[in-house]
Amino acid sequence: MSSLYNALVKVIEQRLAPMAGVIAQQRYVLAIRDGFIAALPFMIVGSFMLVFIFPPISADTTWGFARAWLDFSSEYRDELMLPFNMSMGLMTLFIAMGVGASLGKHYSLDPITTGLLSLMSFMLVAADLKNGAISTQYLSGQGIFTALLCSIYATEVYRWLKKNNVTIKLPEQVPSGVARSFEVLIPVIAIMATLHPLNLLIQSATGMIMPEAIMAMLKPLVAASDSLAAVILAVLLCQILWFAGIHGTMIVTGIMNPFWMANLAANQAALAAGQPIPHTFVQGFWDHFLFIGGVGSTLPLAMLLIRSKAAHLRTIGRMGIVPGMFNINEPILFGAPIIMNPIFFLPFIFIPVINAVLAWFVVDFGLVEKVVMLTAWTTPAPIGASWATNWAIAPVIMCFICMAMAALMYYPFVKAYERTLVQQDAQDEETRKEKEQADLDPVATQA
Repeated sequence: MSSLYNALVKVIEQRLAPMAGVIAQQRYVLAIRDGFIAALPFMIVGSFMLVFIFPPISADTTWGFARAWLDFSSEYRDELMLPFNMSMGLMTLFIAMGVGASLGKHYSLDPITTGLLSLMSFMLVAADLKNGAISTQYLSGQGIFTALLCSIYATEVYRWLKKNNVTIKLPEQVPSGVARSFEVLIPVIAIMATLHPLNLLIQSATGMIMPEAIMAMLKPLVAASDSLAAVILAVLLCQILWFAGIHGTMIVTGIMNPFWMANLAANQAALAAGQPIPHTFVQGFWDHFLFIGGVGSTLPLAMLLIRSKAAHLRTIGRMGIVPGMFNINEPILFGAPIIMNPIFFLPFIFIPVINAVLAWFVVDFGLVEKVVMLTAWTTPAPIGASWATNWAIAPVIMCFICMAMAALMYYPFVKAYERTLVQQDAQDEETRKEKEQADLDPVATQA
């Protein structure tokens, strides 16, 4: 077992860690992550509006308050949906600007300018204009991959033109704001002159505008992202990287965020249409079922450590319990420690996988509702699970079951580690007493 562990650590250190480090620092991955973070507040608030529009109340209820709520929601549906449509319904606009601004900042370009260029390039190909009205079909989750590609393209065009001094330069006496506006003229023209004809060409050849064609090409990949195999692969990658001390969450979520947002948008559209919710693997599923207390599902572990016989583990448990309730578990990961600790390798890697398999099947069998809301990842698991599923009760029960299973699986490893620490403490105490005695002996001899 020891040789197998050492071989695995060697592979992680020599092969996986360098590759993960490169991915984690890749400028496009960082820009996409920052773009989603920038858009997150708008999407969370927009998602929360669905709670009021589609309350978790039976449609045939006769209870006065509930009946009045449902009737009010039905009568004023369009007015109530406006905040949702202007936030979640336009998520790609926020993401496009965020990605462009972040990537521009990486290149030492003006973030506002690159954000606006990214927004324009995306609108140019995704905001289909018919009968004087702009279609919002691809301004939500369906256009998310197009938004990412357009933002990167627009920023790279601007960077290349500025790097090669292809710009309009005005005299120094011209105010800087006016000079900057003229400097951006050529990038705007270059982006329009390339993206718009390309969009028309694609539409002429396929009958689809660019975001529709991109979604058609990526449809198998999007479908594969909502599968048990994808869940297990993502969890394993995240856990192995974290065990090696690499921020696996940042890498995995950076890759999965576009798929999660596309699937969440489809779930919300189905909820609004009164249809069955199609997708299981979205961010709320990841945050509130698989990683209760943070990566490794360590909130139950913190509870076990509080009652440990080892003083060190008790201290770490007390330090980690409150942050763990909000899915922040660095005190546990680095304090116990969990990272690179062979005793905790098996439970840390496989407990989230077991939670994932269990959660997948109970959701697939219809015993637990699917996620339809976007929640902050710091929301405590039982509350976040209920909130994400439109305040259903079954996900709360599911969270406590996952926590109980995690505690049972962590328990023998905690006891084994505890024995090691207690023995070490006893040896240290014995060594300390022997040293004190040795210090006293010369004094006694002189007396």
